[in-house]
Amino acid sequence: MASKISDAQRRARLAHRHLLAPGTASDDVAAISGAVVGLHASDPATVYLSCFARMNTPSIEAVERAIYDDRSIVRHHAMRRTIWVMPRRVARLAHSATTEKIAAAEKKRTSKALDATGVNKPEQWLASAKDEVVSLLAEKGSMSTREVGQALPDMVFGVEFGSEKNSATLNAHTKVLQGAGFDALLVRGKPGGTWISSEYPWSVTADWLGEPIAGLEKREAAAELVDLWLRQFGPATEEDIVWWFGDTKTLIRNALADNEAEAVQLADGRDAWIAAGDGATVDAPDPWVRLLPGLDPTSMGWKQRDFYLDDAYLEPMFDRFGNIGPAIWADGRIIGGWIQRADAGITYELFEKLSKKQKALLDEAIDQMTAAIGDVVVKPRFPARMQKRLLA
Repeated sequence: MASKISDAQRRARLAHRHLLAPGTASDDVAAISGAVVGLHASDPATVYLSCFARMNTPSIEAVERAIYDDRSIVRHHAMRRTIWVMPRRVARLAHSATTEKIAAAEKKRTSKALDATGVNKPEQWLASAKDEVVSLLAEKGSMSTREVGQALPDMVFGVEFGSEKNSATLNAHTKVLQGAGFDALLVRGKPGGTWISSEYPWSVTADWLGEPIAGLEKREAAAELVDLWLRQFGPATEEDIVWWFGDTKTLIRNALADNEAEAVQLADGRDAWIAAGDGATVDAPDPWVRLLPGLDPTSMGWKQRDFYLDDAYLEPMFDRFGNIGPAIWADGRIIGGWIQRADAGITYELFEKLSKKQKALLDEAIDQMTAAIGDVVVKPRFPARMQKRLLA
């Protein structure tokens, strides 16, 4: 009979493994990224704020150094077509396991849009355009999307994407660059402007990292990635794993079998999985409170969230597309949400009354996050209903 893992044990696991429990914080940004497998980067600020919540000494410079100087972590599209910042090995696994499939779909979509625009032999044109862009960047070095357009003006023409009711026109060179990114030919470098900017320049992957991202075998990469993920997020149901990877049940079931993952039962009797040999009990941590940003990997880690978020609070914590807003975590559960005001101060709303100890820890977490952010006002790109209400 499969062993049973309680909700309290699941909360203890995430606290320790996601570097949220007292005594687990780290100033090693690559280690922080690895602790949650990858940091969500659709909103550039999320990467920094997720790190700040897990650091002994939060520092913008430390995060930037890891991404842009040491290059121990890399920004790349992967699971669920999301942009992540991941350790190099994780990026390679994620690319072969998930991104290649996304890249093929994106190539088909872009070729169809180019065809509708009147481009002759759109697939050949797209392949040739990618080669031209990579050659340009290899010769000139890092360039922004705008600079690439100026250097290759023949690629700057409008292409319509979407449906008749919901369409957008993008310049062809923008889609060429994005497609080359999906193919792991290019990577995004340090943006211009502040740390919350998303105007990333592009570089040739081999020049930026000194090694490729692509090249692993899909099934083997998926197996290793699933194992890494389970060791940080397990136990998890098959539905959780399929959702996080954004891939098929067949791929996930093969990966679980290849890894000899172990079946367990959750507190409510649902079947779930842990990594092989990962059944030891994790000690409950001392009380803790953290401010996590919107789209933080812990908040977004599972599709079935009842063990850390009461169903009654799903509506205020998420937007209509399923993106979670900035959350207040206490002892392994989401107990409220937060947002910065226009004066950069933090305001929040709680779902329940805190103990005296929790209130003191919340004040500490607010002070730490405020000091790390400084006078910059971070506006979540995907604010949940609560954040909109707090600023109303």
